[in-house]
Amino acid sequence: MNMARGWRRAASRWACAPVLAASAVVLAASAVVLAAAPAWKAPSQLKLGDLQVLELREEDPAKPAPPRPLVEDRLGPLRLRALEPLPDGRGWRFQVQALEPGLAVVPALDLGNGQRSQELRILVPRSIPYGGPWVGFGGGNEDLLPAIPFPWAWASLLLVPVLALAGWLIRRWRKGSPKRRLARAIHAFHHQWPPAQRDRTSLDAAHGQGRDLLAVRFGEAARAWGPAELEAHNLSPWDQWVKSLDAARFGRSEPPFPPTAHLVAALDARGDARSPR
Repeated sequence: MNMARGWRRAASRWACAPVLAASAVVLAASAVVLAAAPAWKAPSQLKLGDLQVLELREEDPAKPAPPRPLVEDRLGPLRLRALEPLPDGRGWRFQVQALEPGLAVVPALDLGNGQRSQELRILVPRSIPYGGPWVGFGGGNEDLLPAIPFPWAWASLLLVPVLALAGWLIRRWRKGSPKRRLARAIHAFHHQWPPAQRDRTSLDAAHGQGRDLLAVRFGEAARAWGPAELEAHNLSPWDQWVKSLDAARFGRSEPPFPPTAHLVAALDARGDARSPR
């Protein structure tokens, strides 16, 4: 029984031998055809969007040059922009343009004489130098952006009108500061003059507020001005103001309190010392 099995195995091997031999012949013929096919001459990578050249050349001088490949506007995923024979007539030059990133696979080309070219695989990287015409077309996280510093020198020129405006506002504010202080002092003086009561507290408050107003208008020395200084600065209403306060402290009503409007008007219209006679 074991012998019969052995004979059957041997017979099956002998029956498969012609098939295996035929397969080996086909593979060998394919290898010969591929070895005899024209070879590609191409860079290892293609730049996205750039026009680059591929060559299909017959290296064996004993063989005829390959005929024009049967291609029109595309060479696989690559756009065919021009096709012309090599100067020595031993092949063809393809001017192609890669419009998609990734691995570009050019299938075997039918040369029309029973030959087929080899398959060509070329990598088209995604990274594009900044400023190239195709930046952003096939880019991604690997795109190289430029290291452009912020133009602080030029941007600082934009601050010139802002600084000029700020300087003008500060100067105007400082120039108007005495007027604002005088306006506040006049407003406070209005609350104290004329005094509502003739008691000593009200009279002292009115006197202090009036002296503050004179100090704001003419300087700190005006706090101690008497009748002579007030007369010298053409401040007759304020001379009456001093005399009316002194009289009120002793219970007299003469001279009367001068109106507030007259006192304020004297500050606005006068203030310069009389020239010596």
